Amino acid sequence: MEAVISEEVFGFMSELDFFGLVYVVDDDANVRKLISVALKESGFEVCEFGSGVDLLEGVRRKIPDVIVLDWMMSPLDGLAVCGRLKMERETRIIPVIMISAKEDEVDCILGLEMGADNYLKKPFSTKVLVALVKAAIRRRDCFLPGGIKDEILSLGSLKINLANRTVTKDGRFLDLTMKEFDLLVNLMNEQSRVMTREQLMSRVWAVDFSGDARTVDVHIRYLRQKIEDQADHPKYVKTVRGIGYRIASGDEVQQ
Repeated sequence: MEAVISEEVFGFMSELDFFGLVYVVDDDANVRKLISVALKESGFEVCEFGSGVDLLEGVRRKIPDVIVLDWMMSPLDGLAVCGRLKMERETRIIPVIMISAKEDEVDCILGLEMGADNYLKKPFSTKVLVALVKAAIRRRDCFLPGGIKDEILSLGSLKINLANRTVTKDGRFLDLTMKEFDLLVNLMNEQSRVMTREQLMSRVWAVDFSGDARTVDVHIRYLRQKIEDQADHPKYVKTVRGIGYRIASGDEVQQ
């Protein structure tokens, strides 16, 4: 299928910081149209793609601000497409919102573990989808160099460069996903204060109405596997039982 590119932008927004380019990927033309109309009415530019193969070709030509990606497609399904995007340095930072008719909780968790930034079950509210797209762009903008006060955060052997979104440990670069990076930065910024799972969902996923707080546990587990010497005995990210998580203090790290 060939990509259908929408050239007209409707509904000029009063909140210009939300404006951006969204790629909508679904093999159902009716679903694509429904999503595209809602996004354009909110001031977004939209490009539609009927397959994962077409999307990957489109991304090579131009990087979008957000991708809305259907799971159930062939010959390349959304999960495989998301995995490919997150493997490449140029495309790994693109927020991906996965949509699917799959209803099992395990499917939602699998999509998030593969790098999706959010997951919506069909049928869904287009208003919720638009809100998630806006939130994804807002989170991205929060980490742009112009909005950063301190470019380097340090704790023990960990160093976080906010400007280029990289993390090193003992001088070695760590391969964190966007969500893992955002979790780490939010915990670091709280300076050992406890953050609940709900607070982390709200800040990192910008979800306080449909998110599953256990998503946080999944991403914390993967974050620990990358930054800790022993993931089962974490030195940096501490669990506060029954509440949430906190970053260790400098003194704790040195022990």
